[in-house]
Amino acid sequence: MSPETQSSTLENLKLELRRGCLVLAVLGALRSERYGYTLRKDLADQGMVIDEGTLYPLLRRLESQNLLSSEWREHEKRNKRFYRLSPEGKQILKQLLAEWDSLDASLRAVTTEHAHGPHRTLSAGR
Repeated sequence: MSPETQSSTLENLKLELRRGCLVLAVLGALRSERYGYTLRKDLADQGMVIDEGTLYPLLRRLESQNLLSSEWREHEKRNKRFYRLSPEGKQILKQLLAEWDSLDASLRAVTTEHAHGPHRTLSAGR
């Protein structure tokens, strides 16, 4: 594999991995109410940079799934849409965090295992 192909493959895999984490990051950040700009800034401050073209469609999708609720309010003399977790969103976040912990433990075991150690498999439903 050429260095250019390897670099492109790595970037695509990193993007795929990151996409799966964005929902969890957004739900986690919205345990306290925020409007879009502050949500984006707070995520970036924590190392989870997300552009507007990704964030706002994600927020609309999560709201359509009843995981978020939002309302327009005036803030600093401007109308802003504030987002927060819905009760369903709080429950889903709790379940996703448990799933994340399980996956993290499995991945750590798999990636730190000695070359001749016991073999473990990851099941799709885990």
